[in-house]
Amino acid sequence: MNQESVKILFFMNRSKENSKGVCPLYCRITYSGKRKQFSTGIFVDPGHWSAKKQLVITEAPTARNLNGHLAVIRQKLQLAFLALDLEGTPFDVGDITAKYFGKKVRKEVTLVQYFRDYLTRQSKLIGKDIKVSTWKKFEYVCNDVESFLWYKYKVRDIPIRKLKEQFLEDFQYYLKTEKEQKQVTVNKAIQRLRKPVKVAVGEGYLESDPFTRHKPGRVNKVVVFLTKEELEILEIHEFTQTRLQLVKDLFIFCCYTGLAYREMSDLKKVHIIKGFDGNDWIMMKREKTGKDIAVPLLPRAISIIEKYKANGDHVLPKFSNQKINSYLKEIADIVGFKKTISHHTARKTFASTVLLYNDVPMEIVSELLGHSSLKITQEYYGKVVRRRVSEEMERLKKSNSFKELE
Repeated sequence: MNQESVKILFFMNRSKENSKGVCPLYCRITYSGKRKQFSTGIFVDPGHWSAKKQLVITEAPTARNLNGHLAVIRQKLQLAFLALDLEGTPFDVGDITAKYFGKKVRKEVTLVQYFRDYLTRQSKLIGKDIKVSTWKKFEYVCNDVESFLWYKYKVRDIPIRKLKEQFLEDFQYYLKTEKEQKQVTVNKAIQRLRKPVKVAVGEGYLESDPFTRHKPGRVNKVVVFLTKEELEILEIHEFTQTRLQLVKDLFIFCCYTGLAYREMSDLKKVHIIKGFDGNDWIMMKREKTGKDIAVPLLPRAISIIEKYKANGDHVLPKFSNQKINSYLKEIADIVGFKKTISHHTARKTFASTVLLYNDVPMEIVSELLGHSSLKITQEYYGKVVRRRVSEEMERLKKSNSFKELE
Protein backbone atom coordinates (compact mmCIF):
# COMPACT_ATOMS: atom_id res chain seq x y z
CA MET A 1 0.00 0.00 0.00
CA ASN A 2 1.18 3.57 -0.76
CA GLN A 3 3.13 5.22 2.06
CA GLU A 4 2.46 8.74 0.72
CA SER A 5 -0.63 10.66 1.79
CA VAL A 6 -2.63 13.34 0.06
CA LYS A 7 -2.61 16.87 1.51
CA ILE A 8 -5.77 18.95 1.25
CA LEU A 9 -5.73 22.71 1.82
CA PHE A 10 -8.53 25.27 1.50
CA PHE A 11 -7.47 28.83 0.75
CA MET A 12 -9.13 32.13 -0.06
CA ASN A 13 -8.55 33.91 -3.36
CA ARG A 14 -8.70 37.56 -2.34
CA SER A 15 -8.00 38.77 -5.88
CA LYS A 16 -11.48 37.59 -6.90
CA GLU A 17 -13.47 39.44 -4.23
CA ASN A 18 -16.92 40.29 -5.63
CA SER A 19 -19.18 43.31 -5.20
CA LYS A 20 -20.66 41.82 -2.00
CA GLY A 21 -17.24 41.80 -0.37
CA VAL A 22 -16.86 37.99 -0.26
CA CYS A 23 -14.08 35.85 -1.79
CA PRO A 24 -14.14 32.36 -3.29
CA LEU A 25 -12.60 29.42 -1.46
CA TYR A 26 -10.34 27.09 -3.44
CA CYS A 27 -9.17 23.60 -2.63
CA ARG A 28 -5.55 22.67 -3.28
CA ILE A 29 -4.51 19.00 -3.38
CA THR A 30 -0.85 18.02 -3.08
CA TYR A 31 0.32 14.51 -3.82
CA SER A 32 3.73 13.13 -4.71
CA GLY A 33 5.15 16.64 -5.05
CA LYS A 34 2.46 17.78 -7.53
CA ARG A 35 -0.43 20.19 -6.98
CA LYS A 36 -3.93 20.54 -8.36
CA GLN A 37 -6.59 23.06 -7.33
CA PHE A 38 -10.22 23.82 -8.04
CA SER A 39 -12.94 26.15 -6.85
CA THR A 40 -15.22 24.84 -4.08
CA GLY A 41 -18.08 27.09 -5.10
CA ILE A 42 -18.11 28.59 -1.57
CA PHE A 43 -17.76 32.33 -0.93
CA VAL A 44 -16.69 33.66 2.47
CA ASP A 45 -16.21 37.04 4.10
CA PRO A 46 -12.40 37.47 4.45
CA GLY A 47 -12.88 38.41 8.09
CA HIS A 48 -14.67 35.13 8.82
CA TRP A 49 -12.05 32.75 7.39
CA SER A 50 -9.30 31.11 9.47
CA ALA A 51 -6.56 29.70 7.24
CA LYS A 52 -4.91 28.10 10.28
CA LYS A 53 -8.06 26.30 11.46
CA GLN A 54 -9.35 25.75 7.91
CA LEU A 55 -12.78 26.84 9.10
CA VAL A 56 -15.33 29.64 8.75
CA ILE A 57 -15.32 31.33 12.18
CA THR A 58 -18.50 33.30 12.75
CA GLU A 59 -21.62 32.98 14.84
CA ALA A 60 -23.76 33.29 11.74
CA PRO A 61 -26.06 30.27 11.11
CA THR A 62 -24.50 29.77 7.67
CA ALA A 63 -21.08 29.01 9.16
CA ARG A 64 -22.04 25.47 10.21
CA ASN A 65 -23.34 24.70 6.70
CA LEU A 66 -20.21 26.10 5.05
CA ASN A 67 -17.88 24.15 7.34
CA GLY A 68 -19.98 21.04 6.77
CA HIS A 69 -19.62 21.51 3.01
CA LEU A 70 -15.84 21.80 3.35
CA ALA A 71 -15.73 18.64 5.48
CA VAL A 72 -17.67 16.74 2.82
CA ILE A 73 -15.23 17.91 0.11
CA ARG A 74 -12.28 16.79 2.25
CA GLN A 75 -13.89 13.42 2.95
CA LYS A 76 -14.70 12.77 -0.73
CA LEU A 77 -11.15 13.62 -1.74
CA GLN A 78 -9.77 11.24 0.89
CA LEU A 79 -12.08 8.49 -0.35
CA ALA A 80 -11.02 9.13 -3.96
CA PHE A 81 -7.35 8.85 -2.90
CA LEU A 82 -7.97 5.61 -0.96
CA ALA A 83 -9.92 4.06 -3.85
CA LEU A 84 -7.04 4.74 -6.26
CA ASP A 85 -4.49 3.53 -3.74
CA LEU A 86 -6.32 0.23 -3.25
CA GLU A 87 -6.31 -0.41 -7.01
CA GLY A 88 -2.54 -0.86 -6.72
CA THR A 89 -1.67 0.96 -9.95
CA PRO A 90 0.34 4.21 -10.07
CA PHE A 91 -1.70 7.43 -10.11
CA ASP A 92 -1.12 11.15 -9.79
CA VAL A 93 -2.84 14.19 -8.32
CA GLY A 94 -4.83 14.70 -11.53
CA ASP A 95 -6.31 11.23 -11.14
CA ILE A 96 -7.47 12.10 -7.57
CA THR A 97 -9.38 15.17 -8.75
CA ALA A 98 -10.78 13.22 -11.71
CA LYS A 99 -12.04 10.54 -9.30
CA TYR A 100 -13.54 13.21 -7.03
CA PHE A 101 -15.50 14.80 -9.90
CA GLY A 102 -16.65 11.40 -11.15
CA LYS A 103 -14.61 11.58 -14.33
CA LYS A 104 -12.91 8.60 -15.93
CA VAL A 105 -9.47 8.16 -14.42
CA ARG A 106 -6.69 7.96 -16.99
CA LYS A 107 -4.89 4.66 -16.64
CA GLU A 108 -1.24 5.18 -15.77
CA VAL A 109 1.11 3.76 -18.38
CA THR A 110 4.13 2.10 -16.78
CA LEU A 111 7.50 1.36 -18.36
CA VAL A 112 7.87 -2.41 -17.92
CA GLN A 113 4.22 -3.15 -18.71
CA TYR A 114 4.37 -0.97 -21.84
CA PHE A 115 7.63 -2.67 -22.88
CA ARG A 116 6.00 -6.10 -22.46
CA ASP A 117 2.95 -4.97 -24.45
CA TYR A 118 5.36 -3.78 -27.15
CA LEU A 119 7.04 -7.21 -27.12
CA THR A 120 3.66 -8.92 -27.47
CA ARG A 121 2.87 -6.82 -30.55
CA GLN A 122 6.30 -7.46 -32.03
CA SER A 123 6.04 -11.22 -31.45
CA LYS A 124 3.34 -11.33 -34.15
CA LEU A 125 5.90 -10.01 -36.65
CA ILE A 126 8.40 -12.83 -36.01
CA GLY A 127 9.09 -14.55 -39.32
CA LYS A 128 7.67 -11.54 -41.21
CA ASP A 129 9.61 -8.40 -40.31
CA ILE A 130 11.85 -9.60 -37.48
CA LYS A 131 13.68 -12.75 -36.41
CA VAL A 132 13.03 -14.57 -33.15
CA SER A 133 16.66 -13.92 -32.12
CA THR A 134 16.08 -10.17 -32.49
CA TRP A 135 12.87 -10.35 -30.47
CA LYS A 136 14.66 -12.22 -27.68
CA LYS A 137 17.32 -9.52 -27.45
CA PHE A 138 14.57 -6.97 -26.74
CA GLU A 139 13.07 -9.31 -24.16
CA TYR A 140 16.44 -9.60 -22.38
CA VAL A 141 16.59 -5.80 -22.12
CA CYS A 142 13.05 -5.65 -20.72
CA ASN A 143 14.05 -8.18 -18.05
CA ASP A 144 17.15 -6.13 -17.25
CA VAL A 145 15.04 -2.97 -16.88
CA GLU A 146 12.76 -4.74 -14.42
CA SER A 147 15.69 -6.07 -12.36
CA PHE A 148 17.29 -2.60 -12.43
CA LEU A 149 14.13 -0.97 -11.05
CA TRP A 150 14.11 -3.40 -8.16
CA TYR A 151 17.83 -2.96 -7.54
CA LYS A 152 17.70 0.85 -7.64
CA TYR A 153 14.22 1.75 -6.37
CA LYS A 154 12.81 -1.49 -4.90
CA VAL A 155 9.84 -1.29 -7.30
CA ARG A 156 8.81 -3.57 -10.16
CA ASP A 157 7.62 -0.77 -12.43
CA ILE A 158 7.46 3.02 -12.75
CA PRO A 159 5.17 5.43 -14.63
CA ILE A 160 6.59 6.01 -18.07
CA ARG A 161 6.00 9.75 -17.66
CA LYS A 162 8.62 9.82 -14.89
CA LEU A 163 11.43 8.84 -17.24
CA LYS A 164 14.30 11.32 -17.27
CA GLU A 165 17.69 11.33 -18.98
CA GLN A 166 19.27 10.33 -15.65
CA PHE A 167 17.37 7.03 -15.84
CA LEU A 168 19.54 5.95 -18.78
CA GLU A 169 22.72 7.00 -17.00
CA ASP A 170 21.76 4.94 -13.94
CA PHE A 171 20.68 1.98 -16.08
CA GLN A 172 23.95 2.11 -18.00
CA TYR A 173 25.93 2.11 -14.73
CA TYR A 174 23.89 -0.86 -13.48
CA LEU A 175 24.53 -2.90 -16.63
CA LYS A 176 28.26 -2.24 -16.39
CA THR A 177 28.72 -2.84 -12.66
CA GLU A 178 26.07 -5.43 -11.75
CA LYS A 179 25.66 -7.24 -15.08
CA GLU A 180 29.32 -6.76 -16.07
CA GLN A 181 28.39 -5.86 -19.63
CA LYS A 182 30.86 -4.21 -21.99
CA GLN A 183 30.15 -0.76 -23.44
CA VAL A 184 29.16 -2.14 -26.86
CA THR A 185 26.56 -4.42 -25.20
CA VAL A 186 25.32 -1.58 -23.00
CA ASN A 187 24.89 0.66 -26.05
CA LYS A 188 22.80 -2.03 -27.75
CA ALA A 189 20.64 -2.45 -24.62
CA ILE A 190 19.93 1.28 -24.42
CA GLN A 191 19.20 1.37 -28.14
CA ARG A 192 16.61 -1.38 -27.66
CA LEU A 193 15.07 0.31 -24.61
CA ARG A 194 14.67 3.54 -26.54
CA LYS A 195 12.64 1.84 -29.28
CA PRO A 196 9.42 1.28 -27.24
CA VAL A 197 9.91 4.67 -25.54
CA LYS A 198 9.85 6.34 -28.97
CA VAL A 199 6.72 4.37 -29.83
CA ALA A 200 5.15 5.65 -26.58
CA VAL A 201 5.90 9.22 -27.73
CA GLY A 202 4.23 8.51 -31.04
CA GLU A 203 1.15 7.12 -29.28
CA GLY A 204 0.86 10.20 -27.07
CA TYR A 205 1.81 8.62 -23.73
CA LEU A 206 4.84 10.93 -23.57
CA GLU A 207 5.01 14.52 -24.76
CA SER A 208 8.60 14.09 -25.95
CA ASP A 209 11.46 11.60 -25.91
CA PRO A 210 13.11 11.93 -22.46
CA PHE A 211 16.31 10.35 -23.79
CA THR A 212 16.80 12.56 -26.86
CA ARG A 213 20.04 14.08 -25.50
CA HIS A 214 21.63 10.73 -24.62
CA LYS A 215 24.83 9.86 -26.45
CA PRO A 216 26.08 6.25 -26.63
CA GLY A 217 29.27 5.48 -24.73
CA ARG A 218 32.41 5.42 -26.79
CA VAL A 219 33.48 1.97 -28.01
CA ASN A 220 36.97 1.18 -29.20
CA LYS A 221 36.43 -1.15 -32.14
CA VAL A 222 39.36 -3.54 -32.35
CA VAL A 223 39.38 -5.74 -35.43
CA VAL A 224 41.16 -9.07 -34.78
CA PHE A 225 42.23 -10.78 -38.00
CA LEU A 226 44.97 -13.03 -39.32
CA THR A 227 47.82 -11.38 -41.16
CA LYS A 228 48.96 -12.70 -44.55
CA GLU A 229 51.78 -14.61 -42.84
CA GLU A 230 49.48 -16.11 -40.19
CA LEU A 231 46.94 -17.15 -42.81
CA GLU A 232 49.65 -18.90 -44.80
CA ILE A 233 50.93 -20.70 -41.69
CA LEU A 234 47.42 -21.98 -40.94
CA GLU A 235 46.75 -23.02 -44.53
CA ILE A 236 49.85 -25.20 -44.86
CA HIS A 237 49.55 -26.82 -41.42
CA GLU A 238 48.04 -30.31 -41.50
CA PHE A 239 46.41 -31.50 -38.29
CA THR A 240 46.48 -35.18 -37.37
CA GLN A 241 43.17 -34.90 -35.49
CA THR A 242 40.22 -35.01 -37.89
CA ARG A 243 38.12 -32.58 -35.86
CA LEU A 244 40.85 -29.92 -35.88
CA GLN A 245 41.47 -30.35 -39.60
CA LEU A 246 37.76 -29.96 -40.30
CA VAL A 247 37.47 -26.81 -38.17
CA LYS A 248 40.56 -25.41 -39.87
CA ASP A 249 38.96 -26.01 -43.30
CA LEU A 250 35.71 -24.33 -42.22
CA PHE A 251 37.68 -21.38 -40.88
CA ILE A 252 39.84 -21.05 -44.01
CA PHE A 253 36.73 -21.26 -46.20
CA CYS A 254 35.25 -18.25 -44.38
CA CYS A 255 38.58 -16.41 -44.61
CA TYR A 256 38.08 -16.49 -48.39
CA THR A 257 34.31 -15.91 -48.52
CA GLY A 258 33.57 -13.67 -45.51
CA LEU A 259 30.58 -15.77 -44.48
CA ALA A 260 29.45 -15.48 -40.87
CA TYR A 261 28.78 -18.70 -38.97
CA ARG A 262 25.04 -18.78 -39.74
CA GLU A 263 25.54 -18.30 -43.47
CA MET A 264 28.33 -20.90 -43.55
CA SER A 265 26.15 -23.40 -41.68
CA ASP A 266 23.14 -22.77 -43.95
CA LEU A 267 25.13 -22.75 -47.21
CA LYS A 268 23.65 -25.26 -49.64
CA LYS A 269 24.66 -26.33 -53.11
CA VAL A 270 21.72 -24.38 -54.58
CA HIS A 271 23.42 -21.22 -53.31
CA ILE A 272 26.41 -21.84 -55.62
CA ILE A 273 25.42 -20.19 -58.90
CA LYS A 274 27.27 -19.59 -62.16
CA GLY A 275 27.67 -15.83 -62.43
CA PHE A 276 27.57 -13.41 -65.36
CA ASP A 277 31.36 -13.76 -65.63
CA GLY A 278 31.23 -17.51 -65.97
CA ASN A 279 32.62 -18.06 -62.47
CA ASP A 280 30.93 -19.63 -59.45
CA TRP A 281 29.34 -17.25 -56.94
CA ILE A 282 27.68 -17.68 -53.55
CA MET A 283 24.21 -16.13 -53.76
CA MET A 284 22.20 -16.01 -50.53
CA LYS A 285 20.74 -13.68 -47.88
CA ARG A 286 22.68 -12.37 -44.90
CA GLU A 287 20.91 -13.86 -41.88
CA LYS A 288 21.59 -10.84 -39.64
CA THR A 289 20.42 -8.08 -41.99
CA GLY A 290 18.30 -9.94 -44.55
CA LYS A 291 20.39 -8.30 -47.28
CA ASP A 292 21.30 -10.22 -50.45
CA ILE A 293 24.96 -11.14 -50.64
CA ALA A 294 26.92 -12.22 -53.70
CA VAL A 295 30.48 -13.47 -53.19
CA PRO A 296 32.69 -14.78 -56.02
CA LEU A 297 34.40 -18.04 -55.08
CA LEU A 298 38.18 -17.78 -54.87
CA PRO A 299 40.32 -20.85 -55.71
CA ARG A 300 41.08 -21.67 -52.06
CA ALA A 301 37.38 -21.71 -51.18
CA ILE A 302 36.59 -23.86 -54.23
CA SER A 303 39.19 -26.45 -53.19
CA ILE A 304 37.50 -26.80 -49.77
CA ILE A 305 34.09 -27.19 -51.41
CA GLU A 306 35.51 -29.95 -53.60
CA LYS A 307 36.96 -31.67 -50.55
CA TYR A 308 33.53 -31.96 -48.91
CA LYS A 309 31.32 -32.25 -52.02
CA ALA A 310 29.80 -35.55 -50.83
CA ASN A 311 28.06 -33.72 -47.99
CA GLY A 312 24.45 -33.96 -49.25
CA ASP A 313 22.54 -30.73 -49.87
CA HIS A 314 24.88 -28.68 -47.71
CA VAL A 315 28.21 -27.45 -49.04
CA LEU A 316 30.10 -28.03 -45.79
CA PRO A 317 29.75 -30.36 -42.78
CA LYS A 318 27.61 -29.11 -39.89
CA PHE A 319 29.48 -28.09 -36.77
CA SER A 320 28.29 -26.03 -33.79
CA ASN A 321 29.68 -22.52 -33.39
CA GLN A 322 30.56 -23.28 -29.77
CA LYS A 323 32.72 -26.27 -30.73
CA ILE A 324 34.34 -24.41 -33.60
CA ASN A 325 35.42 -21.59 -31.27
CA SER A 326 36.63 -24.09 -28.69
CA TYR A 327 38.73 -26.00 -31.23
CA LEU A 328 40.08 -22.77 -32.73
CA LYS A 329 41.73 -22.05 -29.37
CA GLU A 330 43.51 -25.39 -29.64
CA ILE A 331 44.48 -24.63 -33.23
CA ALA A 332 45.89 -21.21 -32.27
CA ASP A 333 48.03 -22.81 -29.55
CA ILE A 334 49.35 -25.51 -31.88
CA VAL A 335 50.41 -23.12 -34.69
CA GLY A 336 51.75 -20.54 -32.21
CA PHE A 337 49.27 -17.67 -32.61
CA LYS A 338 49.37 -15.24 -29.68
CA LYS A 339 45.99 -13.70 -30.48
CA THR A 340 42.61 -15.17 -29.51
CA ILE A 341 40.68 -16.25 -32.59
CA SER A 342 37.07 -17.27 -33.10
CA HIS A 343 35.01 -18.15 -36.15
CA HIS A 344 34.22 -14.45 -36.62
CA THR A 345 37.96 -13.79 -37.00
CA ALA A 346 37.68 -15.48 -40.41
CA ARG A 347 35.16 -12.87 -41.56
CA LYS A 348 37.46 -10.10 -40.31
CA THR A 349 40.41 -11.75 -42.11
CA PHE A 350 38.46 -11.83 -45.37
CA ALA A 351 37.71 -8.11 -45.12
CA SER A 352 41.19 -7.08 -43.98
CA THR A 353 43.90 -9.41 -45.28
CA VAL A 354 42.14 -10.84 -48.35
CA LEU A 355 40.35 -7.69 -49.56
CA LEU A 356 41.59 -4.38 -48.11
CA TYR A 357 45.26 -5.44 -48.08
CA ASN A 358 44.84 -6.27 -51.77
CA ASP A 359 43.49 -2.77 -52.55
CA VAL A 360 39.84 -3.76 -52.88
CA PRO A 361 37.77 -0.53 -52.41
CA MET A 362 35.83 -0.10 -49.16
CA GLU A 363 32.43 0.03 -50.91
CA ILE A 364 33.09 -3.37 -52.54
CA VAL A 365 34.20 -4.80 -49.18
CA SER A 366 30.94 -3.54 -47.69
CA GLU A 367 28.95 -5.18 -50.48
CA LEU A 368 30.77 -8.52 -50.16
CA LEU A 369 30.30 -8.58 -46.39
CA GLY A 370 26.57 -7.88 -46.76
CA HIS A 371 26.69 -4.89 -44.40
CA SER A 372 23.51 -2.83 -44.22
CA SER A 373 25.48 0.38 -44.86
CA LEU A 374 28.95 1.53 -45.90
CA LYS A 375 29.22 3.45 -42.61
CA ILE A 376 29.34 0.17 -40.65
CA THR A 377 32.22 -1.08 -42.80
CA GLN A 378 34.10 2.20 -42.41
CA GLU A 379 33.66 2.21 -38.62
CA TYR A 380 35.17 -1.26 -38.29
CA TYR A 381 37.79 -1.29 -41.01
CA GLY A 382 38.89 2.36 -41.27
CA LYS A 383 41.84 1.62 -38.98
CA VAL A 384 42.83 -1.34 -41.14
CA VAL A 385 43.10 0.99 -44.15
CA ARG A 386 45.17 3.47 -42.13
CA ARG A 387 47.45 0.65 -40.99
CA ARG A 388 47.93 -0.40 -44.62
CA VAL A 389 48.78 3.19 -45.58
CA SER A 390 51.29 3.37 -42.72
CA GLU A 391 52.93 0.10 -43.79
CA GLU A 392 53.20 1.28 -47.39
CA MET A 393 54.78 4.55 -46.28
CA GLU A 394 57.32 2.66 -44.17
CA ARG A 395 58.10 0.41 -47.12
CA LEU A 396 58.53 3.48 -49.31
CA LYS A 397 60.91 5.08 -46.81
CA LYS A 398 63.10 1.98 -46.78
CA SER A 399 63.09 1.64 -50.55
CA ASN A 400 66.31 2.65 -52.32
CA SER A 401 64.26 4.18 -55.08
CA PHE A 402 62.69 6.72 -52.71
CA LYS A 403 64.41 10.01 -52.05
CA GLU A 404 62.88 12.83 -50.03
CA LEU A 405 62.72 16.26 -51.60
CA GLU A 406 65.33 18.60 -50.16
